[in-house]
Amino acid sequence: MARIAGVNLPNDKRVIVALTAIYGVGPTISQKVLTQTKVSPDTRVKDMSDDEVQKVRMAIESNTVEGDLRREVSSSVKRLQDIQSYRGVRHGKKLPLRGQRTKTNARTKRGKRVTVGSGRSKAAAKT
Repeated sequence: MARIAGVNLPNDKRVIVALTAIYGVGPTISQKVLTQTKVSPDTRVKDMSDDEVQKVRMAIESNTVEGDLRREVSSSVKRLQDIQSYRGVRHGKKLPLRGQRTKTNARTKRGKRVTVGSGRSKAAAKT
């Protein structure tokens, strides 16, 4: 089991896919790291030698990943909220902040639909 940047990589996956389990490493960075270290993207993590794992570890840790990246992102969001910019306010309200419409859609941000009753109340209906 390879452990890179504090993350255990899944053994049965190809290296190019397994590296994406690290926060901040997507398919593009994964591909660049493997070409830089001359490791075949088709090898499985369990089949990698210790030398290959060490090369990949050094290449990935030269980038900002995992805890440092999470801290950097959260401090950027906090800065936006502190200066009360439009984006910061939208982050605080947990709404989309890049101009998307919210009248319809945005369900993941706004939560489950809440049905609003008809115009008349129960008390008015009894009389």
